[in-house]
Order: sequence, then C-alpha cells, then structure tokens
Amino acid sequence: MSETVITQVSPWFDEREKALISECLDAAWITEGPKSAEFQSRLNELIGTPYGVFAPNGTLALVLGLLALGIGPGDEVLVPDTTFIGSANAVIMTGATPIFVEVTAGNFQIDLTGADALVSERTKAIMPVHMFGMCGDMDAVRAFAARHGLKIIEDAAQAIGVRYDGIHAGAMGDVGCFSFFADKTITTGEGGYVVCRDEAVYDRLRLLRNQGRFDRGAYVHPAIGYNFRITDLQAAIGLAQLEKMPEILAKKASHLARYTQNLAGLDEVYLLTPQPKSDYVPFRLFLFSPAGQALLDHVNAHGVQSRPFFYPLHRQPCFECLTETQALDDARFPNAIRAYEHGQCLPIHPALTDSQIDRVCEIVRGFFGK
Repeated sequence: MSETVITQVSPWFDEREKALISECLDAAWITEGPKSAEFQSRLNELIGTPYGVFAPNGTLALVLGLLALGIGPGDEVLVPDTTFIGSANAVIMTGATPIFVEVTAGNFQIDLTGADALVSERTKAIMPVHMFGMCGDMDAVRAFAARHGLKIIEDAAQAIGVRYDGIHAGAMGDVGCFSFFADKTITTGEGGYVVCRDEAVYDRLRLLRNQGRFDRGAYVHPAIGYNFRITDLQAAIGLAQLEKMPEILAKKASHLARYTQNLAGLDEVYLLTPQPKSDYVPFRLFLFSPAGQALLDHVNAHGVQSRPFFYPLHRQPCFECLTETQALDDARFPNAIRAYEHGQCLPIHPALTDSQIDRVCEIVRGFFGK
C-alpha cells in the first residue's frame, strides 16, 4: 500500500499557537496566569455561563463537578451505557456508583424511557453525555431530573460549540464538563473545563481544584482539595484554537456534507440521525453497517484509521463488581450493543482534505462492490 495513511485524529496547529506559547515563555509565566484567565473568560463567553474553572482533563473535570455537587460514597448517578469509560470512572472516583442507562436507537444518546425504575433513594444525579458532537434530549433530561429531584451534570466533552435549542451544551444543567484532548474540536493537548451558574457551586469548584484554598499564595486551607490546575502553555494553545474555531466548525460541516453526498444511495451503510433541537458538530464521522467488524477491518487494511464505537459500559470487565447494584445483562442494552457491533468511526478532523474524504468513501463503497 503506497498511499499515505489517513489518520483518525490530527489537531490543526499553525503559527498562532507557536506565537502565543512563545509569549508565555518570554514572560516566564508558564503556570496558570494571564493566558489562563483570558482563556477562561473566552470560554465563559462562548458557553454562556458566568463561572468556570479548569481541570487537568475531561475525566477530572467530571470528578470536580460531581464533588462540587456533593456526590460521594453511597450515592448513585445515572450514566448512559454508550460513552467513553471516563464518564463512569469519574463517578467511581468520587466513591459513588454509576447506574447504566440504555441509549436511543437513532443517535445513541441517553434514553430515559423506563429509566424511572432505575431511581432509588441513593440516586442523586443524572449525567447526560452529549455523544458524537450533538446534544441529547435535554428537555427529557431536565423533566426527568425535576421529577426525581436529581442534579444534572452534563458530560459535554465532545460538544464544544454545540447548542441545544439555542443554549450551549454544558449550560443546561447544574454543572457542565468539557475536554480539550487532542481529538476534540478545539484542543490544548490535555485539559478540561467545568462551568456552572451557581456562585456557591463555583466557590466549591475553586476550593476543590486548588488544595482547598481560594488563593495560591495562602497556606491556610479551609477545605480539603486537590491540584486540578493547568498551565498557561495549555491556555495559549486553547486561545489560538478558539480564534480558529469558526473555521474548524465550517470545515467539519463541509466534511460531513461531502461524506453524506459520497455515501448517498449506498443502502448498506447509514449515518447518525441528528437529535432534534441540537446542532451537530461531528466528533467523528459515525457510520453504521450490518457488515460491522468486517467493514472496519477492510477500511483499516486500506490505509484509513477507523475505530469501533465505545464498548458498552455494562460489558466492561472492570465493572463486574457493580452487579450487586444493577442488572448488567445484554437484554437491557440492545442499542448500546448494536452501536458497538455495527458502528465505526471515520476521520473528520479539520486537517482532512476533500480528496482524502473521497478516498475514504471509495474504500467503503469498494467493500460492497459499489
């Protein structure tokens, strides 16, 4: 195979990131400082929330948000069965227990049909995960949470720049959590962010992330906390990425349209159904086919990095310990299983070219002899 491999992920950097990093080095300020403060302000403006704090990554952003809401040992949190394992691991890190919920058939967002039966006196929160670059049904989530008196912690790791009914992902619950890992729409390499509207929650977030104190130079700690800080080097990259975000979103929209056009009429595959009221900024190009693993292997063998969907949480070997709290049998999660067995992720990063997208689609069509 002579052609260059088309990578699953490729962050889009240019001279702007280098220039802002150089400013940090020239100022000899590499810990949280002026770049972090500016990045924080710009993120709050984008998301539409008055408060926000950084975390080292998306998983720890969720941990921080959960702890700020008072979630801890003995509590339960509803989590969709299709998501990256970090969503559930964050719950476990607080001492609470994730309770897995089935996902929808069309776009694999959390499905609350029948989920009332999963609520107990220990259930304290629900974690809708805005999967694949779209929001879940937040009308249903908010109604469900109000009915059962639950806190809402939005896992918006894949949803920066995505709005639901005009409201940005992460701004509809009690806290919202974001990731800036290398595969996200904007990246800082590693990094996370937690937003909220309540000043008391914000104060808890500030204490928890900074060793239980508000000011870095103080050595009296009114609370137990941790080191969840980032660096100005990361924030500098984030600021450059935010500047390019409109172009990144436009590129992803163009890529999605080209994939859709090129695969039109190929009955053996289908794409995600966008959630009503939600924007769609594809995190990957998610393609489904009855061919499942065979198609995925074919695509990889022909020089395109492809991955399956997330392995259902209820099947994870590490979560066998949760059988005392819930039934983990496959019969409860047919959609999550179908997503994993028949779905795959194709590249849609902003560095992708039209000719590369055409090549990917030719490879997919070639598997079916089309």
